Amino acid sequence: MKSYGDLKLITGNANPELAQAIGRHLDCPLTPSLTKEFSDGEIRVEVGDNVRGQDVFVLQPTCRPVNRSLVELCLMLDALKRASAKRITAVVPYYGYARQDRKVVPRVPISAKMVADFMTVAGANRLLTVDLHAGQIQGFFDLPVDNLYASRVLLESLRNENNELVIISPDAGGTERARAYAKRLSAGLAIVDKRRDQPNQAQAMNIIGDVRGKTAIVVDDMIDTAGTMVAAADALRDHGASSVMACCSHPVLSGPAIERIERSSLSKVLVTDTIPLQEDAAQCPKFEVVSVAPLLAQAIWNIHSESSVSTLFT
Repeated sequence: MKSYGDLKLITGNANPELAQAIGRHLDCPLTPSLTKEFSDGEIRVEVGDNVRGQDVFVLQPTCRPVNRSLVELCLMLDALKRASAKRITAVVPYYGYARQDRKVVPRVPISAKMVADFMTVAGANRLLTVDLHAGQIQGFFDLPVDNLYASRVLLESLRNENNELVIISPDAGGTERARAYAKRLSAGLAIVDKRRDQPNQAQAMNIIGDVRGKTAIVVDDMIDTAGTMVAAADALRDHGASSVMACCSHPVLSGPAIERIERSSLSKVLVTDTIPLQEDAAQCPKFEVVSVAPLLAQAIWNIHSESSVSTLFT
């Protein structure tokens, strides 16, 4: 069996709390590192321990501030490559720029592919991520990609709901995800038919499926401005749902999202810690956070020990 040396875990500034939780699960202290700025705003990175010949996992979601988090990740990957780490796995729980994964109008970039190139050139040998916005992004990498599903931890909380459930896809594109949740919860399935007029603006139009008298759980991979989620919740209540919850992997929560959720008919918003919850959201009683640290820790250990990662998809 091929050996990659000792396991090393290093983190940037995007989500150090998640990295520390993963370290506790693995009984592996974080490798010391320095990430600061020069006076002109350039990022300075320095790894504080020997990583030569080691199996290194770099935890850094590319979340807000997105561009800084991405550059910080790439600089850490480059530093480790130049320090002769034997294998470098980029652990990116939230993959930013994933929504721009194809050309839908002329003269636009395929940003998800460009970010994949950044990570590869910087030195990543493998990518570990959670709930990519589009599964085909895995094909943008010429290296192994493990795309874990946060449903493994979210479903445990949803099973505690006592009322009759119906899982809601906020659009046609999310039907496969919603169907997977519905199957595991033995729940019904419905779809919100919406029309998007501008980016980050959506209007719920109709409900396909029976939601009357049931607890509706709107399932998505991320909540950005929350326009889609709040409009879906209103439409579901208008169609007779007894209560409406939201469930997502990545709480991006940009712009007016938190204010919209506070004023919405949503009774609860269940999210994971792939992205650290903003302070305003943490103070809102509607938000409940479940951790992906055990899931990522097990995946990291399986990769390090050359065990199967596919066991985590069941």
